[in-house]
Amino acid sequence: MDLKRVRTFVTVAEQGSIVRASQLLRITQPALSRQIADFQREFGLRLFDKVGRNLVLTGEGKQLLVDCRDLLQRADSLSDRAQMIKGGGDTGVLNVAAASVGTEVAFATFLHRFRRRYPGVKVRLFEAAGSDLVTMMARGDLHLGVCLLRSVQAHGRDLTTHPLQPVELLAACHPSFPLRRGKMLDVADVAQHPLLLLESALAVRKTFDAVCRVGGVSPNILLESAVPSNLLALAEARHGIAIISSLVQTRRYNLRIVCLMYERKPLREPLVLVSDKRRTLPRYAEDFRDQLAEHMSNYFTLPR
Repeated sequence: MDLKRVRTFVTVAEQGSIVRASQLLRITQPALSRQIADFQREFGLRLFDKVGRNLVLTGEGKQLLVDCRDLLQRADSLSDRAQMIKGGGDTGVLNVAAASVGTEVAFATFLHRFRRRYPGVKVRLFEAAGSDLVTMMARGDLHLGVCLLRSVQAHGRDLTTHPLQPVELLAACHPSFPLRRGKMLDVADVAQHPLLLLESALAVRKTFDAVCRVGGVSPNILLESAVPSNLLALAEARHGIAIISSLVQTRRYNLRIVCLMYERKPLREPLVLVSDKRRTLPRYAEDFRDQLAEHMSNYFTLPR
């Protein structure tokens, strides 16, 4: 079996288009079409149906796609292992992802430290979260990913997890804002004030909304935004209270930070560093994992 044809099949299946797949693989469309035809002929199966300009997997194609992805994972793992043996474990490429809101905490101040230890390792960063990150991991696009544990529990059966410091839900406001004193406040204490919230699709917002529903609280929403810095700037200007996660850095703002709780329990989400258990991690990836866990514990935003 030709692994090149396997990779071509997987790419066409994921892109749904000969044109996009050929651009991604950097081969001509006729050559790509021949590879797909040869692959189908080898197995005696029709793997695609043409719908308009797009290619859609047949039932047989969907079944074969799972096994082909697994085969490529194992081939990549073998390649990584060979690279480790050849280079003594200190050279190679490391693909790592985190949600955009966690990139600053996870990578901005950490990468210099890692590069000093492994100058021969090229680190490539990606922004991804939830099911998107898990999908990239399953395709073999990532070695490591920082995400919430519930994303792995929902989508990542083949992933192994390494615990990081939990993400806490925080309220941020100007020190003079008329918010009840204390380092920890109940959701009901902040909901009556004008709230600056992240968009409803984001994990922190979903947790906050769920607690409000359970507690029978109607939040007073002033603004919803996908950009945490917008919320923090308005909170600093005394317009309301920003509801953020401890992954968001607040040091450049003059803000009072309070932990949120419900029924005397802090609102927090387990955060993990994930990898594919089917893939052998290079030594430098294991060191990256261990050092990052230690590093992130020192950079979370929490009340002093």
